[in-house]
Amino acid sequence: MKLSTVATFALALLLVFSVVEKLREHRADRRLQSYATGQVFADSPVQTATSDPPFMLHGYRIRPLAAFALRARVLSRENYYFDRGAGLSRVDLAVGWRRMADPAVYESMHITQGWRWLYFEWNDLPPIPAQEIIESSANMHMIAANPMIERALQKIRKGVYVRITGKLVEVTSRNGWRWTSSLSRTDTGAHACEVVFAESVQVEN
Repeated sequence: MKLSTVATFALALLLVFSVVEKLREHRADRRLQSYATGQVFADSPVQTATSDPPFMLHGYRIRPLAAFALRARVLSRENYYFDRGAGLSRVDLAVGWRRMADPAVYESMHITQGWRWLYFEWNDLPPIPAQEIIESSANMHMIAANPMIERALQKIRKGVYVRITGKLVEVTSRNGWRWTSSLSRTDTGAHACEVVFAESVQVEN
């Protein structure tokens, strides 16, 4: 093989390598930029006014406070059988949207539920700002509108995407017990959970 041919071949290989490397760097930069700007894995819940009247369900008075819809990732779920709300709500869903729907974020935390509360734990620093965790996740007490919805709720597992529509509600019993939904996605502590009357539930495969 002539020296000029070898040189031409080497130059061609160098050019191909350069193009491939630039393409790889470009794709990496796009991934980093997407993550840095908060790639949307699921949109924030939608809450609107409602004029629906109160109604009775299983002996409880249900007063709609707002219409509600969300698509979110299930971060955890917990069944309840013996607490005060179990006669109406058998399952709590911990859900996340936006970056809290990203496995790279939520799988780096220890997420648990208990006594109708949601808990987050992490080592050293949180994977995203703590305020963003608060504003992009929620613990929702689910009230099924009918037996079909109840069966759908019981089949939901951690990691799936769910679409839920219904109402945020206030529940009262004959003896004066009251359970009122939060109407904010930025609150924390007691009374910060959503009480959701679920009228439709869809699990995305």
